[in-house]
This record gives sequence, structure tokens and C-alpha cells, in this order.
Amino acid sequence: MTKGTQTIEDTILELEQRIQELTNDTKQEGSSAKIEKLKKQKTDLQKEMYSNLTPYEIVKIARHHLRPPFSDHLKLIVDDFIELHGDRNFGDDKAIVTGFGTIGGKKALIIGQHKGKTTKERIASNFGMPNPEGYRKALHKMKLAEKFKLPIVTLIDTPGANPDIGAEERGQAHAIAINIAEMSKLRTPIICIVIGEGGSGGALGIGVGDKFSILEFAYCSVISPEGCAAILWKSKDNTEDAANALHLTAKELYKLKIVDEIIPEPIGAAHNNPEEMSRILKETIIRYIEELQAIPIDTLIERRYQKYRKIGSFLGGEQPPAKVKVSTRLNDEVGQKV
Repeated sequence: MTKGTQTIEDTILELEQRIQELTNDTKQEGSSAKIEKLKKQKTDLQKEMYSNLTPYEIVKIARHHLRPPFSDHLKLIVDDFIELHGDRNFGDDKAIVTGFGTIGGKKALIIGQHKGKTTKERIASNFGMPNPEGYRKALHKMKLAEKFKLPIVTLIDTPGANPDIGAEERGQAHAIAINIAEMSKLRTPIICIVIGEGGSGGALGIGVGDKFSILEFAYCSVISPEGCAAILWKSKDNTEDAANALHLTAKELYKLKIVDEIIPEPIGAAHNNPEEMSRILKETIIRYIEELQAIPIDTLIERRYQKYRKIGSFLGGEQPPAKVKVSTRLNDEVGQKV
């Protein structure tokens, strides 16, 4: 964190300690008024700190060890959840959880990337880095949702897809590519929300939908700042430069028209008030489902296609000529035959 941000954070911690001391000391006169005054000071400082974060500080918040993971939101948002396991091909990947449930009385398929909370859970879920069987499992359940005309909700939180040899041997890139292609034409509403880390293809494997939104202090990027710094600068010392160059924050992604909406987080970010964060997330998902279910399915699919076709832009350059002369004799011959 920057020096100024670190100073504010230290002050906030001091205020929290003082509030706790006054709360425990019931004999002190006027403690209630003092507590309220200190709470207001804390809130004001949190607003100041979280309104002036650098891109890499936002990455750190998205990775915060107390930030509510998918499993926490699942408990607070979804009722009657029935988990569905396995890809019917290799195994059951713990990094991706799938199942049917109800959100505000609306039935849906819920898919989420699971990082785990304890050391045992994190190892079992590979720290939220899915394997190809996880993406195949997700797609198989999406096909079920399409069959029963149920909306699909995906909550994205991964540093990236598993890059190890075993995952590559089992077709990691192919599994992600197939998911992207199939999700683009599924005949049911799809809602994708980045709740923490949106790491490259790992996020895209369950991240193609009619709504693609992001929490205020989450991020989405083609590569991690650390990985980018290692490739371009050959040094971890340039991680902040990489984060600035990647345009990975919610505000920057919204400006680039990659995300549809920035979902606000409670004061002090999601880890400061997980219950409030889940409430906001639930209300947003219900609103999305109602909006998308009112659109005819053929119109929905066409909008989804056009939405992703419009992502990206060209800067400068001239319109290429209608025909480009190929210099090699072999290509000239092929061109003449065509």
C-alpha cells in the first residue's frame, strides 16, 4: 500500500481498538456518545482510504484473506441448494461448485469458483484454480439448466485456471474454449459476476453471459500483475507498474465497456461486512434474472453475441484494401483457384 493509505489504515485500527475498549468498559460515563463519534470517524476514514486506492491495492483487497468467498455467498444467498458433482469423464473438481437452488424464490443453476477457507479446503480446491474437469462439469450442468429453462448464475473468483502438466494433458485450453463457445449460444439467461479475482481464461471458462458485472473492489485481467511484471520487466519490483498498465480495476473495465455494471461494496469493502455484501449481491442477481427473463430468448442470444463482438477497439491505421496481393507463388495459385 502507499504510505498515505497505510497511515489511514493504522489510524482505523487504532479507532477500532478504542471503540472495543469503550464497549467493554460499561462503567465509563458518556461512552455511548464517544463510541458513536469514533464510529463516524472510522467510517469517514474508510471512505477516504477506499476512494484513493491504486490498481495494485485493489488487487490486494480482492485477495484479502477475510474477503467472503463463493461458499459464504452461497450460504447467505441461495436456498435449498443441491450440489451436482462430476464431469462424467474424469472426476469431480473441487475448485468449481455447481448445483441447483433458489435465489429470492427464483430457481437457478449456481456455479462458483471455490478457493476454500481452511488450509485443508484450499489444498483440496487447488486454491481456486480449476482443472479441465471442472469446466466440463460446469458445462454439463449448464446444458441441464438450458433443458429445464432455468437461468444460470456464475460467481467468478480465481487467480487463473490450473496451469500444471496434468491439466494441460487433459485438455485445459480446449475445455475453456469449448465453454466459451457453448455459453455464447445457450438458450437460457446467463449472469456472470466477478466477486474477487477474475484471472484470465480461468474466469472466461464460466464468464460468458448476458450480464457480466464485477464487485467494486474485485479485478479482472488477462494475467496477474506479478506474472506481467515477470514477463515484461523481468522483475517483481515492477508489479505496481504492471497493475497500472493492465487496466484491471472495476472502474477501468467499465470505461472499456467490458463489464455491464459495478456492484457497490459496503464501506470498508466486502470483508468488512460480508452479510451486507451478500445482501447487495442477492438483490442484484434477482434484478438481473427478472430483467433477462422478460426478453425473448432469440433476442437474448443475439444481444449476447453482439455484446462480445463489440468488445475491443482499433486505434489508428487505415482500412485494409479489399484484396491483398500475396507474394508467394503457392498462395497466388490458391487465390486464383478460389
